[in-house]
Amino acid sequence: MRITKAIKQEMLDILEKHYKNTTTALNYSTPFELLIAVVLSAQCTDIRVNIITARMFPKYNTPEQFLALGQPGLEQEIRDCGLFRSKAKNIIATCEILCQEYGGQVPNRFEDLVKLPGVGRKTANVLLSQLFGVPAIAVDTHVFRVANRLNLAIGDTPLAVEQGLMKAIAKEKWSDAHHWLIWHGRKVCKATNPACNICPLNNLCPSSKN
Repeated sequence: MRITKAIKQEMLDILEKHYKNTTTALNYSTPFELLIAVVLSAQCTDIRVNIITARMFPKYNTPEQFLALGQPGLEQEIRDCGLFRSKAKNIIATCEILCQEYGGQVPNRFEDLVKLPGVGRKTANVLLSQLFGVPAIAVDTHVFRVANRLNLAIGDTPLAVEQGLMKAIAKEKWSDAHHWLIWHGRKVCKATNPACNICPLNNLCPSSKN
């Protein structure tokens, strides 16, 4: 099946209908809390991250408090998170930069965010979109998989898929579409055994098992 611009738009319209008003599954109440939650979410489920932050944020939720806790203390707080040692190291280093250069606040520019230890392109785009209303598409494993399966954007790297999606989706829809793709990947278009039989895109998807 040749995926034309019109078919891509039909797919996006269906995704919007099914996942409109969805947002991040991570729980947070401040920009700094979201930064920490997104860093923790690398190779870890949002459910697990929410368990960790639910017990941690009532005690520590500012860069200053994290620095006072220190890396060994932070490691103990996040031991049930994958890669907890490297994440603790990056978070403490990030907190030092936030305090020294940004008055303890999360910066609102992409080029500043990606300089923070543990913050890559995906995390920066999540923060820009979620916190500051900047149109952005963050390509996680779900977005990468769904975009390629649907041929919305074909690429071997997250950056290639991000660039493809930016061309396929109207800029004002970037941030919303990011969530549509994530939730579709979680609920239907799973990594193994995708539920093609209940997928609303079944008749349009070039990867459908049906």
